[in-house]
Amino acid sequence: MVERFRVRAEAVRNRGIPPIEGPDRERFKRQAQEDFMDYAMLADATATIEDGVLTFRIDLRPKA
Repeated sequence: MVERFRVRAEAVRNRGIPPIEGPDRERFKRQAQEDFMDYAMLADATATIEDGVLTFRIDLRPKA
């Protein structure tokens, strides 16, 4: 599951921008950045299944 998010984050990072202009272009770029951040966070997570519950653990502490 974590690998799947890693692949999705890379796909979002590498996809091109469709031929749109103006406010739609900015909305597309902003959404792509949010998608990338979401997928990248989950790609860095540790996933466990306990009692049938999938849990993603994400360390948000600053790196030393």
